[in-house]
Amino acid sequence: MTSCCSPYLHPQTQASEDGAGVTRLLAAAASLPDSDDLLWEILLRLPPQPSSLPRASAVCKRWRGILTDPKFHRQFYAHHQKTPLLGLFCWSCQGIKFIPILDPPDSIPPQRFDLGPNGNSNSGRHCSMLDCRHGLVLIKHEVRKAVAVCDPITGEHYHVAAPPDFNLFYLKGAVLCAATELGHVHGGCHSSPFKVVLLSKCKKDNRQIACVYSSETGVWGNLISTEASCVLLAKPPVLIGNCLYWLSTSEDILEFDLDENTLSGIMGPPVTIDTVHANRQVIQAEDGDLGYAVLSYLRFQIWHRNVNGHGVSTWMPWKTIEMHPILGLLSQKEGAWGQLLGYDEDTEVMFIDVHFSVYMVHIKSTQSNKLYKTLRTNARYYSFKSFYTPGIAIPGEFDGAEILHNT
Repeated sequence: MTSCCSPYLHPQTQASEDGAGVTRLLAAAASLPDSDDLLWEILLRLPPQPSSLPRASAVCKRWRGILTDPKFHRQFYAHHQKTPLLGLFCWSCQGIKFIPILDPPDSIPPQRFDLGPNGNSNSGRHCSMLDCRHGLVLIKHEVRKAVAVCDPITGEHYHVAAPPDFNLFYLKGAVLCAATELGHVHGGCHSSPFKVVLLSKCKKDNRQIACVYSSETGVWGNLISTEASCVLLAKPPVLIGNCLYWLSTSEDILEFDLDENTLSGIMGPPVTIDTVHANRQVIQAEDGDLGYAVLSYLRFQIWHRNVNGHGVSTWMPWKTIEMHPILGLLSQKEGAWGQLLGYDEDTEVMFIDVHFSVYMVHIKSTQSNKLYKTLRTNARYYSFKSFYTPGIAIPGEFDGAEILHNT
């Protein structure tokens, strides 16, 4: 399969007005009297793009003091709520690499999010990426019989031994922030408690089992099992509400309820389209319902799952999306094909490869951005969202300077 010459990806869009907005805000703040409260309120309204706070913190020592204050960070996250999509983590036989998708000055160099021994090419054959959520990355270490939880922003990582009953060959997993304080916004979860959910086949009887690890207690919970028998695809899970969903090779779906700590199987929709498993995806439909999307050539067919008052569920066709007008292609070419590379449930974005050109497609708004360099189509991709704020970088390493260099 083809891989790109450069690891950088940039959406081919016109320059946004965010840069001009930042300049106006900074100019207004600079003309203020010496009132930290008023300055604080203005700086909270800077856009959440990666370059905003590092650029502002370089203005003077007073501003940097505010912008590196953890209390300011919490209020900044609460003000914006929506966590920026910074790029993708790519897992292949060459290891795990970060690929930025933003234009300068917001493009973050790949080396800034280097996962070190957890993601280098020497360990690529023995390390597998399982999940990426709430600013955290979950990696399986087969040799160590453990999983690693990495925070690319701070450089922190934690290794946790897998439960002894788990068959590591079938291991799948999810990582989630476990912070419960009022007003907490995921994506600014640095040093917050976390949970890890692992799924696998039981070594003893081949049952599908799950277990939850809490960083607060430092121990695994009880084993949870289901009679549902399935082989899960090598896709990251989708979080909808308080449930995690994995897609299987039999088109069925495995559901883990985080509130009830239950594991169960769900029959998938009656898909009649003949397409590869990689082009099938569990998604979040309208109103937080469970959805199911199938990409066939350049057409998405999407179902959503309805559950009535008696708990009986049915799959209903939701919509069909013709991709060629969304991608800016002149016509539906004969034999044109597309490959689904990744999905992010928070932003409702699909990453699609069409004849070695990669597009970021917003399913809800049916808009797209073309990423002018192709990705490796024999790799797996995980979207990475996080607030990027000065003062929380790896000690002695990058702390916004790489953003300022791109300005």
